[in-house]
Amino acid sequence: MVWQDDHRRAKGVLGRLFSGVDWGLLLIVSLIGGVGIINLYSAAVAVGKPYHITQSIAMLLGLTGAFALSRFDRRLYQKWAYVLYGAVIVLLMIVMGWGKILNGSRRWIDLGVFLLQPSELLKLGVILITGRYFLDREPSENGYTLRELWKLFALVGLGVFFVLKQPDLGTSLTILAIFMTMVLFEGVRLSSLIGLATTIVLSLPFVWTFGLEDYQKGRVMTFLNTEEGQHDQAWQVRQSIIAFGSGRLIGKGYLEGTQIQKGFVPEHENDFAAATWAEEHGFLGMLLLLSLYMALIVWSLRISANAQDRFGRHIGVGMAAFFFWHVLVNIGMVTGSLPVVGLPLPLMSYGRSNLMTVLLGVALLLNTSKRVKS
Repeated sequence: MVWQDDHRRAKGVLGRLFSGVDWGLLLIVSLIGGVGIINLYSAAVAVGKPYHITQSIAMLLGLTGAFALSRFDRRLYQKWAYVLYGAVIVLLMIVMGWGKILNGSRRWIDLGVFLLQPSELLKLGVILITGRYFLDREPSENGYTLRELWKLFALVGLGVFFVLKQPDLGTSLTILAIFMTMVLFEGVRLSSLIGLATTIVLSLPFVWTFGLEDYQKGRVMTFLNTEEGQHDQAWQVRQSIIAFGSGRLIGKGYLEGTQIQKGFVPEHENDFAAATWAEEHGFLGMLLLLSLYMALIVWSLRISANAQDRFGRHIGVGMAAFFFWHVLVNIGMVTGSLPVVGLPLPLMSYGRSNLMTVLLGVALLLNTSKRVKS
């Protein structure tokens, strides 16, 4: 009978380990990740590099890590939110002094195994401290004023400053978009919003003159006039638009996309991964992909709506904003609807730092979902 007791104990341990797991969230993430790996195989064939193998290993390890982290008590993330944010700031300071330079930007720390991009982790850090900041304060019926939020703005602004110095305008704007989505979710007085919007508009000439690098200005000008833009800046967008158009309704077929396989679209494994998918699978394929992203965003909002406290609600909203802004900006830039700012498509673009960040965010969602109201 000893084996029966061991069996019951093992069954009890497994039951506790897998209790409350949000299988729906894991299914959506796995489906998008699977599509991404299929897409990366096509990119790998085009250039002869094993992107799909590296991404598959990182995806498997990342999902395992996300599941493990989701088993921790969420109050730990609450308690250590500011410390974790401070650790990311330290990493950004290390990047400024000793970071690896690629393509003219100093954004990475060389860990030997892979290049860590701390600015990706800052996105989650901002979500954590914003949730913690509002958790520590009473809700405001009429909305918060900027005077009540200045400490939070200063903390986020410090991180964004370091990212801008790399320089990385796309990540900076995305972090601000995620942050402002969470702030607006909590509520801000109309007068404060008007004052903030006025300040931003008045500062645009200063930002254009002193805040943007020449290549960033070139990207904006290319967006405004793609057909007459400089060859090296406009070529990528024009070829991506051709790839989207040539996919038509059902696509040219898997591994049959001429724009991709003949190397006309640079970075088709990274920021322009959607061009690969669109050319090979057409409008219907893109509709499927965007539907999966919509399901992921809605599921994150569902987790937020059912969360037991304000911190959990902000985790859900913050991650929904994370996915929404990444997808909107990435699809916008690869179709010529927005300037190219170098923003990856979650779970589709090749890159271990971004994949790690996405899956850490999924861990936060799993952890929050585990403790939703019944």
